[in-house]
Amino acid sequence: MGKKEMVEIKPFYFDLNAEEIGEFQEGAAKILRSGTLILGEYTTQFEKAFAAFIGTKHAVAVNSGSTALEILLRLEQVSGKVVLVPTNTNFATVAAIIRAGGHVRYLDMDQKTFAPTLAMVQAELERTPAIAGVVWVHIGGIISPEFPDVVKACGSRSLFVMEDAAHAHGSQLGGVKAGKLADGAAFSFFPTKVMTTCEGGMITTDSDEEDYLSRSYRNQGKRGVSYGGLHHDFGNSSRMTELHALLGLIQLRKLPAMLKRRSIAARAITRQLDRAGLQYCRTDHMDAASNYKLIVLLPEGRALESVKKALAAEGVILGGAVYEIPCHRQPVFEGICAGESYPGADRWCPSHICPPLTSGMTEDEARFVGDMLVKHLS
Repeated sequence: MGKKEMVEIKPFYFDLNAEEIGEFQEGAAKILRSGTLILGEYTTQFEKAFAAFIGTKHAVAVNSGSTALEILLRLEQVSGKVVLVPTNTNFATVAAIIRAGGHVRYLDMDQKTFAPTLAMVQAELERTPAIAGVVWVHIGGIISPEFPDVVKACGSRSLFVMEDAAHAHGSQLGGVKAGKLADGAAFSFFPTKVMTTCEGGMITTDSDEEDYLSRSYRNQGKRGVSYGGLHHDFGNSSRMTELHALLGLIQLRKLPAMLKRRSIAARAITRQLDRAGLQYCRTDHMDAASNYKLIVLLPEGRALESVKKALAAEGVILGGAVYEIPCHRQPVFEGICAGESYPGADRWCPSHICPPLTSGMTEDEARFVGDMLVKHLS
């Protein structure tokens, strides 16, 4: 008998079945025949449905999560002011602050949530003048149990808090979903995210003014009109296409089911980790988690690259970490906060892994992933 072929468990799964592909093709044909390729009925429907899902008054569709965050920061007029942001985040979070004219001030991270602590925020508020606000990142879809207190602390000083909710579609804490926990939020629909539009982003807000101005900023600064008219704001061509919005509607409709399957897979993996006493970032304190990433801490003395290779040899392909290299060590941001130290990020960013966790995993596959983590980390 020949050797049984190894099946790879991969970290990415595009959750769209044959019926849904047919629905998309039919809708795409309708869009193309209509000649309305942007700012049409599908964009409007997607925005209304997403706002209803999050629980906000408004949602504004744009071309990326990066753009969504930049627009929110422009509306807060951060130019020339300091904005606090975790060093453990994606390039796009920090870049949005810089593009909006703000000055970046990094926050360190705690190993339990891979986010800053309330104490870290309070210390920075005391030592740094001219702070305009905070961009908070729900890393891996985890909402820190201290986040509501961070919002209160900033609110008492009249500072804004914006959520980078790129990982947190459906995450919920204290009865409130990510995207409604602070002054505004930016979501991403990049292909690897919990739901996707191929490329795209969404702003969520309860503010009528932010809704109105966000629509202007995404459409070359045109206030109250889609085409023609005067340019009032220094906006950009940041619209979501009707085709992307159509895919978003299909994905959003099935998001609860996708989240449920992710949750089942996450529980199957973490049960194995718990039995072995391995550490990971927990979500027990939350009502619901997107489970975009399961962040597993490497035991002392375990080398990241050797663990990656060992798991790959078993057919377990790790997903992208969050993040292996913090922003204060990224070449593009050299000179920002020079001389400062971020021991939490320097310790744990290169010392964690994110195993495959998708809505396409079976429970058996998830248990196998858990078994392999225990085998190679214990």
